[in-house]
Amino acid sequence: MATPSQAHLTETDAQETQEWLDALSAVIENEGPERAHFLLEAMIDNARRSGSNLPYNATTSYVNTIPTHLQAKLQGDPEMERRVRALIRWNAIMTVLRANEKSPGIGGHIASFQSAATLYDVGFNHFFRAPNEQFGGDCIYFQGHSSPGVYARAFLEGRFTEEQMDNFRQETAGNGLSSYPHPWLMPDFWQFPTVSMGLGPLAGIYQARFLKYLHNRGIADTADRKVWVFCGDGEMDEPESQGAISLAAREGLDNLIFVINCNLQRLDGPVRGNGKIIQELESNFRGAGWNAIKVIWGSYWDPLLAMDKDGLLRKRMEECVDGEYQNFKQKGGAYTREHFFGKYPELREMVAAMSDADIWRLNRGGHDPHKVFAAYNAAVNHKGQPTVILAKTVKGYGMGEAGEGQNTTHQQKSMDIASLKAFRDRFDLPLTDEQVENLSYYRPAEDSPEIKYMMERRAALGGFVPTRRRKGNTLTVPELSAFENMLGATGEREISTTMAFVRILSTLVRDKQIGKYVVPIVPDEARTFGMEGMFRQLGIYSSVGQLYEPQDSDQVMFYKESQSGQILEEGINEAGSFASWLAAATSYSVTGTQMIPFYIYYSMFGFQRIGDFAWAAGDSRARGFLLGATAGRTTLNGEGLQHEDGHSHLMSATIPNCISYDPTFGYELAVIIQEGMRRMVQNQEDVYYYITLMNENYSHPAMPEGSAEGILKGMYSFSQSKTKGPKVQLMGSGVILREVIAAAELLEKDWGVSADIWSVTSFTELRREGIDAERHNLLNPEAKPKLSYVEASLKKAEGPVIASTDYMRSFADQIRPFVPNRFVTLGTDGYGRSDSREALRSFFEVDRYYVVLAALKALADDGKLPVAKATEAIKKYNIDVTRANPVTI
Repeated sequence: MATPSQAHLTETDAQETQEWLDALSAVIENEGPERAHFLLEAMIDNARRSGSNLPYNATTSYVNTIPTHLQAKLQGDPEMERRVRALIRWNAIMTVLRANEKSPGIGGHIASFQSAATLYDVGFNHFFRAPNEQFGGDCIYFQGHSSPGVYARAFLEGRFTEEQMDNFRQETAGNGLSSYPHPWLMPDFWQFPTVSMGLGPLAGIYQARFLKYLHNRGIADTADRKVWVFCGDGEMDEPESQGAISLAAREGLDNLIFVINCNLQRLDGPVRGNGKIIQELESNFRGAGWNAIKVIWGSYWDPLLAMDKDGLLRKRMEECVDGEYQNFKQKGGAYTREHFFGKYPELREMVAAMSDADIWRLNRGGHDPHKVFAAYNAAVNHKGQPTVILAKTVKGYGMGEAGEGQNTTHQQKSMDIASLKAFRDRFDLPLTDEQVENLSYYRPAEDSPEIKYMMERRAALGGFVPTRRRKGNTLTVPELSAFENMLGATGEREISTTMAFVRILSTLVRDKQIGKYVVPIVPDEARTFGMEGMFRQLGIYSSVGQLYEPQDSDQVMFYKESQSGQILEEGINEAGSFASWLAAATSYSVTGTQMIPFYIYYSMFGFQRIGDFAWAAGDSRARGFLLGATAGRTTLNGEGLQHEDGHSHLMSATIPNCISYDPTFGYELAVIIQEGMRRMVQNQEDVYYYITLMNENYSHPAMPEGSAEGILKGMYSFSQSKTKGPKVQLMGSGVILREVIAAAELLEKDWGVSADIWSVTSFTELRREGIDAERHNLLNPEAKPKLSYVEASLKKAEGPVIASTDYMRSFADQIRPFVPNRFVTLGTDGYGRSDSREALRSFFEVDRYYVVLAALKALADDGKLPVAKATEAIKKYNIDVTRANPVTI
C-alpha cells in the first residue's frame, strides 16, 4: 500500500533513475552512509527552496530496517535457545490452563505471550541486565498480558515452585501469583505495574528521563542503564502510550527502548485492518525524533527478497493491509499462495517450487531470534535518540486451530488436547501423550543442558530478572523542631497553607542530610504557588542546561535552567508530572537511592485527571508527597466549575496506602510532613501522602501543646468553650475550619450555646482507624470492645456533632458510624462556580451561618432548644429557604 505522499509518483525514466541510484550507491560505498545522508538532505533542501512541493514522509519501505548483510550475529546457542523457548511456551500455557481447571473462570491470557515469546527470550538471554552490587540493572516494563510467560521462565529458573504456579490468579490464601505485574502483591518480583494500558509507556519514558536526572545531578551512576518498555500495537491507541514520545526525543533518551509487539490484533479484532499499524507507528515515532527499527520479515523471507530484483515482492508487501496479513497467517499456505503471491504471475512463479507448507512457514520477524537480536543490538548501541522496535508477530503463535491469528484469540483461556498435542509436536517438546492429557508442567533436571544454559545466560547478565529491591539507602530526616517557623503564630501576618508549604520545602532543601534528595515537581505553575524563589536557588532541570539568556535575567528570581537543576518543571502536563513523581517516589527500589518528591498541582487536576496513575503509584509502593493546591470547592473563587475541587479526598481515600490530610494551619502541615518523611524515608514504609493546600491568606495560631498526636490521627481538640448552656461539638477542616471557629463565636454570642471546636485534619484516616476497630471487635466478640479514636475522643463530649468541610458531604460522612452523638454534615456537593469566597460558601451552605443553623436544629432535634430558635436564625442571617438545592443547579 503506497503512502499518501507516494501515491502520485510514477516512473518516467527508468535509466535515469538507475543512474541516480548507482551514484548514491557509489557514495555509500566510498564515503559512507553519513555522506550520502548529507547529500540527500542537501538536495531535498535545495528542491524545497526552489519551490518544489516535497511532502514529508516519515515512513520507510515495508521491510526490515536492518538489511541482512548488516545484522549482528546472534550470540549464544540458537538451538539451545529454541529448546528453552519451547519449554517456556509450554509452561506459560499450562499456567493458565491448570488455573482454570482448578478454578473455572479464573481467566488468564495465552495468546499475548505466545506472540511475544521470542521478543522476551532474546532479551532474557542477551540483554536484560539484573541489578547487583556492581550495577543498578536495567528497568523492564513487561506487557501485562504476558505475565504467564515471565512466570514460566522463573519456574524453570527455580524461582517458583509448582505449587505457586498452580496458584496463578489465586492469591488470597498466600503463595500465589498475581494476574499481572503488581509490585504490591509480589514486592520481591515485579518492578512496575503495567497492565493498565498506556501507563507503562508513559511511565517508562519518565523513568528513563529520571535516570538521566539522577546522573546529571551526581546522585547516582545510571549512565549505562537501559529502560525497556514492552507494549502491544493495540495499546498504542491509548493517548498516554504516545503522549510523551516527543519529550523522549527532545531529551535524547538513548537509554530508552520501546519494543512494540505488532501482532496486528486488539482484544476483539485487527488494530488497523484497513491499514498498516507498523507503518503508522514508524511515522509517529520517526516524526517525533526516535530511532525506528522495523522487524517485519523473518529469515525465511531473505531468499525471496534477494530474488526480488524488480521490487514486485516489495510492492505486494506494501499493497496488503493488516486485515489481509491476518488472513494469510490464519488460513494457511494455499490461501497465501493464491491471495498474496497469486496477484502477480511473477510472484506466483517465484514460489512455484515451494510447497504450501513452505509458504506457511515464511516467518514474521518478531518470531525470528536472529532478526530480534540484531534489532536489540542496534538499539542498545544507538546514541542520542530513544529507539522504538516495531516487531511483527502473530497473535496466538503456535496455538494452531485453537486460536492462532484469530479475532477471538485474546480471550482464549483454554486449548483442547488435540491442539496441545499439535503444539507439542510443532515445538518438539519431550512430552508423552499422558503428560499432555494431564496438563503437566515440564521442567528438566537441574543438570540438563537447557537449565544449565538458562542459568549461565542469567549469570552472565548479573542475575535474575525481574527482581525488586524493597529498601533504599538510609536517610535521617529532620526533627519537628527544624520547622520552628511554622509552629508559632503568624500574628498579624496572613499567609496561605500553600505559602506555609513553600517555607517548609525551603527548609528541607537547605538541610545538609536530605536536601539534595528532595525533588520539587510542578506542572507549569511554580509562580502560581509562590515557588519562583527556588528557580535561582535550585535551578530547573534541563538535560542541555540553559542555552539562552532568560528574559528576566535582571530580576532576583529569574528563570534558571541547569543540567544539575533540582526542580522538575514539566509544562502543562499533569500526567507527565505525575510520571516524574512516580519515578522519584520509587527510586529507592529502582536505583537504591531514596528521593523525596513533592509534586504540587491544582488539586482538581490530580486524582480526577490522573487517577489511574495514582492507583498505580499505590501498586508501585511509591513514597512521596502529593500536594493538591487551591483545594476545596470555594477557596479558588474565580475559576469556577472546572477548577474547584470538592472531591479529591474521596478519590484519594480509595487508594489503601495513600495517606490523606486536609490541614488548616501551618503547624498542622509541618507535623504531617515531618511524620510523612519519618515513615516513608526514615522507616521506609510503603505509603504516600496526599495533602491539600489552599491559596487563602489568614493568620495562623501557634501549635497547641500536645496536639501532634491528634493531628496525625486525624482530629484534635482545637478549643473548648467555657460558656454555660446547651452544648455542641463543631468539626471543620481546611479553610472551612475558620468558618467553624466563627460559627462557635456566633453560637455563644447570639444564642448562648457552648461550642467546642475540633480540627479534623483527616476524615479519611479517622475512618480507616475506625474500620480497624470494628474489625477487631468482629473477630474478637468476647473481648472488651475496642473504641475507635473518634469514639474515644467524643466519649465525654456533650451535644450533637456538626461537621462542615469544603468537600462533598460524604467526605465528613466517612466517620458517621463512629460518632456516638447526633451527627450532621455540611458539604459542597454539586458543580463549582465563580464568585467571591463568601458568596460561594453561602451558596454551598457550608459557611458560619449554616453551621449555626445546623447546630441549632440539631439541638432542637435533641430536645435541648425550641425549634423556633432555628427559624429565628434563618431570619436573622437572611438564609433563603426558597432557593434550589446547589447540587441540582
